[in-house]
Amino acid sequence: MAPLSPGECAIATSSSPPKAGTVPAVELTGITKRFPGVVANHDIHLVVHRGTVHALCGENGAGKSTLMKILYGMQKPDEGTISVDGQQVTFGSPGDAIDRGIGMVHQHFMLADNLTVLENVVLGSEKLHGIGARARAKIVELSERYGLGVRPDALVEDLGVADRQRVEILKVLYRGATTLILDEPTAVLVPQEVDALFDNLRELKAEGLSVIFISHKLGEVLSVADEITVIRRGTTVGTVVPAETTTKQLAELMVGSELPTPETAESTVTDRPVIEVDQLRLLGEGGRALLDDISFTIHAGEVLGLAGVEGNGQTELIDALIGLKHADSGTLRLAGESMADWQTRKRREHGIGYIPEDRHRHGLLLEAPLWENRILGHVTEKPNSKGFWLDLKAAQADTRRIVEEYDVRTPGIDVDAASLSGGNQQKLIVGREMSHAPRFLIAAHPTRGVDVGAQAQIWDQIREARREGLAVLLISADLDELIGLSDTLRVIYRGKLVADADPATITPEELGSAMTGAASGHLEAPEAPGGTEEPADPGTAEAPADHTDESAAPEDEAR
Repeated sequence: MAPLSPGECAIATSSSPPKAGTVPAVELTGITKRFPGVVANHDIHLVVHRGTVHALCGENGAGKSTLMKILYGMQKPDEGTISVDGQQVTFGSPGDAIDRGIGMVHQHFMLADNLTVLENVVLGSEKLHGIGARARAKIVELSERYGLGVRPDALVEDLGVADRQRVEILKVLYRGATTLILDEPTAVLVPQEVDALFDNLRELKAEGLSVIFISHKLGEVLSVADEITVIRRGTTVGTVVPAETTTKQLAELMVGSELPTPETAESTVTDRPVIEVDQLRLLGEGGRALLDDISFTIHAGEVLGLAGVEGNGQTELIDALIGLKHADSGTLRLAGESMADWQTRKRREHGIGYIPEDRHRHGLLLEAPLWENRILGHVTEKPNSKGFWLDLKAAQADTRRIVEEYDVRTPGIDVDAASLSGGNQQKLIVGREMSHAPRFLIAAHPTRGVDVGAQAQIWDQIREARREGLAVLLISADLDELIGLSDTLRVIYRGKLVADADPATITPEELGSAMTGAASGHLEAPEAPGGTEEPADPGTAEAPADHTDESAAPEDEAR
């Protein structure tokens, strides 16, 4: 089957769809959803067959999450019908969808860290199997049947990201889901964890369950999906079979351009230090070291990539650099000046840009309009201020510029940030931070949740600023992004820098192994202060730092 051209909007039907039966598990027909000033979905058609993984792809703001919220009963369509196992249904709430076997695992996990796996799973569903022995037996049965490896008595705060995701999958299976919606499930996983997740999905398929897989990672989509439906600007563009398409063709269907690569062609690293971190140590409760003897220097024109499984000290390092936490020992210098007594505002005014890892908690005021979000963290800087006063007209004009330059899909700058898709929220933040020509940029997962077109634009912005002398600390779960953009790579494990890697020779698989504590032939022990090398032993490192809070609200994909 020849792939559709970017301009076509008809549905492409595979010559041999991988359906397991004649009646689809889910069928959405003519779904249309309007919001004030925006048509989020227009005449959407989607057919998901029983016992298959069906991928849903599209740009930020294409309407994917709106469509899934309609299927999950969180929103009602203005037009169109929903059928489950051949029967037309109407959902007034997620409870209605759950009763018909629809379950959703959001990108941001909905787990209580202070509860056990069992307590999280049964919470709100106590009537199904009680809260004791029967519930435990059911959890063990489901875990073994689908190869999830979940321990009912484990405390969630002690689990890694991949294990937390399995708990979320178990939650929906426990409630009887036969069709699972997974929203960006690989966004925070290393390659080995992605492979394990895909093994879990194959187990689900083998048992006759269906999975709707939402992702911007087109290579993963092609490897795990049986069918792929592409949505662009709220309309179905086509449905294709992985064996008959490529990442390049999928990107063209999504955004009308080729899939970008994050390769950095030339080095722009200078010998001028911008940020210097020396023997930084940060203690948590009980005197446990969250960061232990962290030392590095980032020069003008250099991107230092920091690789690590989430929860190994990245969040604490960011907090120490931006001034949200103060280290117990060690020094921080920006352009030769000590930041020991600087609060966050002064650090920002002296040229530290900050793209936070959690845009909802640290990057935006969701109930505030876009122009107010544009001035966050930069209230005292031009064009937002004039002397002691805010310059609202200038700030609003600059917000319009950011919206245009960064292709933020919005009906206007007066809408609340909550009304934007997650990817468009991210583009607004990146535009805001890059607009003040920072000397040092903390970029934590800068392209998480954005489509391939926006991803390319953000990479280009980082490259251009790097050429002009920007120093960047890049933290990302996208290992191709880390390897492609970084001049230097360091690995953080249990609060320590345990290895250095050469981006020119390291592979994502080797980097992923190092992140989990395994050795690699392309990694070296970090150089200790004073120039002597000390071998790092990840196996003897202290207990891991606190895990990143994954309890934020799920993102909207389109309004």
